[in-house]
Amino acid sequence: MQTASLIDPKFDIKSPYQDRMVRVPDNDGGQREFRFRLLKPAVCLPGQRYPLVFFLHGAGERGTDNAKQLKYLPAWLAEPEMQRKYPCFVLAPQCRMDERWVDISWADKKSTPQAATPTLDLAAAIAALEDVLQSEPVDPECLYLTGLSMGGYGCWDLAARKPKQWAAMLPICGGGDERTAAQLSRLPIWCFHGDADTTVPVERSRVMIEAVKAAGGTPQYSELPGVGHDSWSTAYRDQAVLDWLFAQRRTQP
Repeated sequence: MQTASLIDPKFDIKSPYQDRMVRVPDNDGGQREFRFRLLKPAVCLPGQRYPLVFFLHGAGERGTDNAKQLKYLPAWLAEPEMQRKYPCFVLAPQCRMDERWVDISWADKKSTPQAATPTLDLAAAIAALEDVLQSEPVDPECLYLTGLSMGGYGCWDLAARKPKQWAAMLPICGGGDERTAAQLSRLPIWCFHGDADTTVPVERSRVMIEAVKAAGGTPQYSELPGVGHDSWSTAYRDQAVLDWLFAQRRTQP
């Protein structure tokens, strides 16, 4: 996939995130522009490469303002104290309104077979990652995939498509196609889901974790008792979780 990258020379004065854009082929034979946000480490030392956190937002952050997707983890990782502890790039694409990272029903307790190709919005997110990898000093051995709710579904889908690219995955209150579990068996995974979630059935995470284990993987799973849909605040605000994430390095060739 050929992409074109544009960087807004002006920074958003309300955010340390750069406003960027990629163009990707659309379904009508033309090209469509997709904007995304990129946080750079506060200090980039010459010759040094840095981890990258690839964040897929939930349904409530969809749109075209290229801002709402910075809620939760992107905002927290941009805090000065967090940047001192975890100097990293954070890439936050935005899914369009009424579109999805994965074109399935979130409320279904049973999975849908993975589509042959990603949705246009997920393809644009992949193109944004490719652009950043080519243009910034990112450590390719330290790419971390995470997302919540709709973005949790996107994590399972994207990891199954590119399992060797990621150093670790942190999917939160999402789900995937358990038939893809073999592709995920060597990927470090820590999954979170609240057992009182009425938006995305907790069964979706349970099934994926058991399938990965059956395929020979050793994923971690934290099911939060009494917690509803917002299991991401618990996960992302837990220093032990972030310490685990940033300690991972890619081991697959």
